[in-house]
Amino acid sequence: MEQDIRRKTVATILTDGDSSVGKTVDVKGWVRTRRGNKNVQFVALNDGSTINNLQIVFDLSKFSEEQLKPITTGSSIHVQGILVKSQGQGQSVEVQAQDLEIYGTAPNDYPLQKKGHTLEFLREKAHLRPRTNTFGAVLRIRHALAFAIHKFFNDKGFVYFHTPLITASDCEGAGAQFQVTTLPLNDLPKDEEGNIDYSEDFFGKLASLTVSGQLEGELGATALGLIYTFGPTFRAENSNTPRHLSEFWMVEPEMAFYEIADNMDLAEEFIKYCISYALENCMDDIRFLNDHFDKELISRLEFVIKNDFVRLPYTEGVKILEECGKKFEFPVYWGVDLASEHERFLVEEHFKKPVILTDYPKEIKAFYMKLNDDGKTVRAMDVLFPKIGEIIGGSQREENFEKLSNRIEELGLTGMDWYMDTRKYGTVPHSGFGLGFERLVLFVTGMQNIRDVIPFPRYPKNCEY
Repeated sequence: MEQDIRRKTVATILTDGDSSVGKTVDVKGWVRTRRGNKNVQFVALNDGSTINNLQIVFDLSKFSEEQLKPITTGSSIHVQGILVKSQGQGQSVEVQAQDLEIYGTAPNDYPLQKKGHTLEFLREKAHLRPRTNTFGAVLRIRHALAFAIHKFFNDKGFVYFHTPLITASDCEGAGAQFQVTTLPLNDLPKDEEGNIDYSEDFFGKLASLTVSGQLEGELGATALGLIYTFGPTFRAENSNTPRHLSEFWMVEPEMAFYEIADNMDLAEEFIKYCISYALENCMDDIRFLNDHFDKELISRLEFVIKNDFVRLPYTEGVKILEECGKKFEFPVYWGVDLASEHERFLVEEHFKKPVILTDYPKEIKAFYMKLNDDGKTVRAMDVLFPKIGEIIGGSQREENFEKLSNRIEELGLTGMDWYMDTRKYGTVPHSGFGLGFERLVLFVTGMQNIRDVIPFPRYPKNCEY
C-alpha cells in the first residue's frame, strides 16, 4: 500500500467528483454491503462523513476470493484505487481498487446486517446504532445545529457562559432533581432530630444536578450584558413519554435590557437561523429522513422559516380553544397549563403558523417571571411548533426587588439571597428563554421519539453505557 497518498473522506471524494477522476485515491471506512458475481465485486463503503456511500469495485482478475472473503457487512477496510466515472446507476463516481488492507472483520452475528431494523431494536443497540444510515444522519444534523447555535450567538456578541452542573438551587421549584452525594448510603449520618446531616457531605449541604442554568445565567447577564449557556441538564421525573429525557441539553440565553418583545424577536430569529443552517448544510441527511420517516419534513421546515410567528396572549388562546368546537382529551379553561394537544391545535389547525403564546397566569409559571399590571398574569412566552408543541419557553424576568421578594416569600423558597443581589445592586430589565436542544433536533430530523436524537438516552430504568 502506497504511503504518500493522503486519505480522503467519502464526503470529500463524492464532492470533488469529476475533478478527481483518473487520480489515485485513498479511502478508509466500514462496509455497508457487498455484492457481485464471479468477475467483479461491488462494496458500498461509508466512513460516517456523509449519508452517501462510495462504491468500491474489485476486479476478480486482480483480487482472489480468499482476499475478499473477510469483507462482510460491518467490517472495516483501507482501499487505494483509481477514481473513475461510474458505469452503473446510483453513483457518479466509483473507485477501481488496486490495493486492499482489512482492518477489522465483522462475523455473522454482527447485529446490523443489511435489513430493516426497528427503532426500538436499535435503542437496545445504542452503542452500534450510530453506524446506521438513520442515526448517522441524525447525529450529523445534531452536530450542525450545535455549531449553528454557537455561531448565531457569537455573531451577535453574546458571551458563552458556563453555569454549574452541580448546584444547591432548584430553578424550576419542582424538586425533580438528582442528588449528588458522597455520604455512605447504607449508613447515613443523622442529626438529633433524625434527619440526614448534610454538613458531613462533600459540599456541606444538599447538592443536586442542575435542572437549568438560568438563575446563574442571570448573574452573567447582569454583568456581561448578553450571555448564553449550552450544556447538559438533568430532571428526575418518572416520565416515559416520547418527549422527555432524564439527561438532555439546554440552550439558555439571558439578555440585560431586553423586554418581552425583544425576547420574542430574538427567539424567532434564533430558531429560524438554526433551521435554515440545517437545510443549507445537511440537505442530504434531511432528504434521507424525509424519504424514509416523514414525507412532510422538508416542507414543514421551510414552512417555519417562511412564516412570521403569531403572537397570541394566553387569554385569547384559551378563548379560541373553548370556542373551536373540538373535543380535547384534556379540558380547557382559563388558568390551565395547556397540554400539547391544545398547543398543536393553535399551530396546526387554527393559525397554521408557529405561535408565541404570551401572558400566562402567574400560578402556572415560575417565580422569577415579571408580573403584569393586571396582577394575574406574567410576561411569559412559549414558542409553539407543529407536531411538537412547546419548543422554547421564556419570559421577561422580574427585576423589582420588592415584587420578587414577595413572590419568593409567597412560595416559601429559601437560599435565594445571592439571586436577589442582582435586583438589589443595579437592577435592570432583563429577559431570557430556554430551548431544549433535543426538541430542536427532534423537529429538524422528523424523528418521533426524543430517545432517538441523543447518542445515549437516559430515562427511567435505563442508564446503559
